[in-house]
Amino acid sequence: MSHHDSRFVIIGGGLAGAKAAETLRAEGFDGPVTIIAAEQERPYERPPLSKGYLQGSAELPEVYVHEDGWYRAHDVDLRLGVPATRVVPGEQVVELGTGERLPYLRLLIATGSTPRPLPVDGADLDGVHYLRTLADSQALRAAFGHGGDVVIIGAGWIGLETAAAARKAGCRVVVVEPEPTPLNRTLGSRIGEVFAGLHRRNGVEFRLGASVTRLRGEGGHVRAVEISGGESLPADDVVVGIGAAPNIELAAGAGLDVGTGILVDASLRTSDPAVFAAGDVAEAAHPLLGRRIRIEHWANALNQGPAAARAMMGLPVSYDLLPYFYTDQFELGMEFSGDIDGHDQIVIRGADLEFIAFWLRQGRVIAGMNVNVWDVVDDIQALIRSGRQVDPAELADPETPF
Repeated sequence: MSHHDSRFVIIGGGLAGAKAAETLRAEGFDGPVTIIAAEQERPYERPPLSKGYLQGSAELPEVYVHEDGWYRAHDVDLRLGVPATRVVPGEQVVELGTGERLPYLRLLIATGSTPRPLPVDGADLDGVHYLRTLADSQALRAAFGHGGDVVIIGAGWIGLETAAAARKAGCRVVVVEPEPTPLNRTLGSRIGEVFAGLHRRNGVEFRLGASVTRLRGEGGHVRAVEISGGESLPADDVVVGIGAAPNIELAAGAGLDVGTGILVDASLRTSDPAVFAAGDVAEAAHPLLGRRIRIEHWANALNQGPAAARAMMGLPVSYDLLPYFYTDQFELGMEFSGDIDGHDQIVIRGADLEFIAFWLRQGRVIAGMNVNVWDVVDDIQALIRSGRQVDPAELADPETPF
């Protein structure tokens, strides 16, 4: 086998792909490594795009995964602005938009996800923003700087984080959300109300139980958002945060098994033994949870990329880290661990904006969220991992160590 045929190829220039390349080198793989990145920017982390960078508290160099010279120094062939158009597992080849056919010994698909488009008239007007790329974040940061009327569609994490950034920049902000509370599907209505109160105290308005019927513009630029019930909200800028869809087209086209994401086992291997997947796009068998789970969060990309790299090298891998997420909005900072799916009880330890929420299923803790309480994530995760029965009264009592 020629050196050329021993190439490891990574499709996707995000956090998962970049950390996979870093791990291949750190673990001693010295064959050729190529990253195919559709964007023109070298790999960067996405949290700052809706957090620090958008709020003006972080600047550009802080968002990149590696320094500019890292890829060359580690002999990683980083191809920017080059889309992968097709994967042919039978031939172990990736076809690129340039027409080139790149052979691989092992392939990692880390193609991430794409924001869901707003399906109403006027969605193509200027001033309608999505938040996925660095360019998106730069455009939003500039727009918020003008301080006008901002309407945010969707009260998920992206919606609430951009709402906080827009308010911080002095904009008037209205959030439109069809569910009865923000974050209703993610955290449930009880904790959703905590976030609603936080935002209202900071001057954000909500239109809950409302959906967008159309956007109206003037001279090609958005001017108003019409919502169910007939109200028309003035808008200089609109942010659409209604979820994202995993980019599974390449995998599906290659005949790999897909569900909502690319189906992989606990070692992040797809239905083809030479192909792996990590990050937003991977629907992975989770040893601890006993089912497949797909996670669109930074920590998952950060940790799955390296796990996939080790598996590509033939090292034993069983990825069982708990889902983890954090956010900072106004005076609330929090970390979330676990998965609330199937919970039948919520226990709160603490009060106001300083508490830990525990989600239980049949007396066992399956998820925890620490709000303005720090250095407890390891303990919360250990409690979830233990799978032991807990006494809700003790769990709620700040004096009882958990």
